[in-house]
Amino acid sequence: MVYVLDEPSAGLHPADGQALHRALDQLKAGGNTLFVVEHDLDTLRRADWLVDVGPGAGQHGGQVLYSGPPDGLRKVKDSITAKYLFDTRPASRRTPREPAGWLELRGIHRNNLHGVDARFPLGAFTAVTGVSGSGKSSLVSQALVELVGEHLGQELPAEEPDSDLPQPGNLPRTTGRLHAGARAIKRLVNVDQKPIGRTPRSNLATYTGLFDHVRKLFADTKAARSRRYSAGRFSFNVAQGRCETCEGEGFVHVELLFMPSVYAPCPTCHGSRYNAKTLEVEWNGRNIAQVLDMTVDEAREFFNDEAVVARPLTLLAEIGLGYLRLGQPATELSGGEAQRIKLATELQRSQRGNTLYVLDEPTTGLHAADVDKLMTQLHGLVDAGNTVVVVEHDLRVVAGSDWMLDVGPGAGEEGGAIVAAGTPEAVSRGNAGVTAPFLRRFFD
Repeated sequence: MVYVLDEPSAGLHPADGQALHRALDQLKAGGNTLFVVEHDLDTLRRADWLVDVGPGAGQHGGQVLYSGPPDGLRKVKDSITAKYLFDTRPASRRTPREPAGWLELRGIHRNNLHGVDARFPLGAFTAVTGVSGSGKSSLVSQALVELVGEHLGQELPAEEPDSDLPQPGNLPRTTGRLHAGARAIKRLVNVDQKPIGRTPRSNLATYTGLFDHVRKLFADTKAARSRRYSAGRFSFNVAQGRCETCEGEGFVHVELLFMPSVYAPCPTCHGSRYNAKTLEVEWNGRNIAQVLDMTVDEAREFFNDEAVVARPLTLLAEIGLGYLRLGQPATELSGGEAQRIKLATELQRSQRGNTLYVLDEPTTGLHAADVDKLMTQLHGLVDAGNTVVVVEHDLRVVAGSDWMLDVGPGAGEEGGAIVAAGTPEAVSRGNAGVTAPFLRRFFD
């Protein structure tokens, strides 16, 4: 048998990862062949054969840089993976930040949490760890977010079902209270992995707001002014400028008898979304459809002199999304890409501090190089006076945090307790919880 697995370690604690490795070894021992797409460095080191694709992402990738035994990847200079896979230098240790105060939760009841007390340092970077199903998300993404949101008077979006299956009418809410520290929080931002839009009309450019500025640049051109085109003319959601056939979608919906419906490129605009008159207007030699077809990296260079457009593009590139096209439909984006777009949009705001940022497994599906870019931005938020709390399995991230909470010891009703809390080094030196033994190697 040939087994193909796409990122099987995603969302797994290192302890769960060991169980995965044993299962894969058993399959291989049974005479089967395994093909695994993976970012986890420990899983890569266990492979018999590595295929490294790159060197970059999107149009900057697509090449097989190496195919062979793992050790041979050392000699491939263009491989970003090799730099992380064979880097034996000890990681530079960060001095944990001193908390500016503590945000304390008391008597939390949610899912498998029964009367749990927890506290999070303010003005610091906190990682919450534990095996899958231990109660991490219940504590952070549900209890913490709900209680702080209610305190601030922020209306929380209703939880959306992950499937089309019938859902219970009344979903349980968190019970418990904020005991201390809530007054230091002025704003809550929950950066989740939900789609930035459920239709192709939503894309990276529209979600981040940079498209508004781009349309104004086109409306200010001599050709647009002479035709009295406003900025709205360059929106694919407005009747005047969009293609009439596809109504700005770029494609048409084709229903097939006895088969699932499909989408085909619009026969009139060929995917550009706009009518011919609108496409006649150019800014610096490019029309609006050509701009939407640019990648973030290309657009960053093209709009280099337009600060209001260049800033969000720079943030998107710095967070590892330089390969995405500006007009790439939201429906084509992964959860991790959507989460980073949300974070980049948030980073555009002027940082006044006193904001609580909550992220649930932000490194899922990311290469180690992209993880570094993401963590640089998150630590920048903390340096600006904010508080960041992440639910995380990546031990490189945990080791680089200021404080950690380990939830467990097991999953389901065998979990739901905080088994260890402290600086990552202090937790690694102890024997409480299942995370400590895996974390210890970062401080030896």
